[in-house]
Amino acid sequence: MQSQLAGTPRKLPVFVFPQSITFFLDDQSTHKQVLTLYNPYDFPIRFRVLCTAPNKYKVVDPEGTIKARCCVDIVVRHKSPLPSNCNVVDKFRIQMQEHPTKQAIGKRDVEAKLLAGTTEATGRSTPDPEMFQQLPINESRQQQSYALIAQNKAMDRGTNYIALIAGIICIIGLLLPTEGERNNRVPDYLYLSINLKLIFSFVLGMVTIIILRL
Repeated sequence: MQSQLAGTPRKLPVFVFPQSITFFLDDQSTHKQVLTLYNPYDFPIRFRVLCTAPNKYKVVDPEGTIKARCCVDIVVRHKSPLPSNCNVVDKFRIQMQEHPTKQAIGKRDVEAKLLAGTTEATGRSTPDPEMFQQLPINESRQQQSYALIAQNKAMDRGTNYIALIAGIICIIGLLLPTEGERNNRVPDYLYLSINLKLIFSFVLGMVTIIILRL
């Protein structure tokens, strides 16, 4: 099979479930959806997740490899559930690439929409491979601008580092002695006022919330 792939590039069908994903503005349980990618072939393939509106979504592990005859779940989280974003159709593009050369061998577009109101949350399990929908591999006539959604991951990682550094500074400040305490081993300029320690405590709490939400 590797020798066949090394020749003329082939286009292979891409299998993904569901065909589209819907978020509901007033139902937080729907702000996180799952796309399942299936590899029915006898060789591993790589995948990339791109989006027409990458700033509105966060995807955990937007790039990776699917082993032969296996599937992976891609978690998609809506980061901007706002009324102004309702009824706007965005698109995710699932690109499949040959492993390990990264030569494109297929793609699949999945529509995403945020709707007003709520819906009853229903359980979702990985479907049988026969339920997967196959995309046509021809180019779409309507041109769309796609961006690698992995950018969100890099932005979150940078924010995480900043929050972590701020948290360490606050912890150090809280460990320093308070004015009025006696400790001959600590220089006078390291004594902090109670008000300053309250500020450090508040900032540490906010930093903790930020890190947990990333």
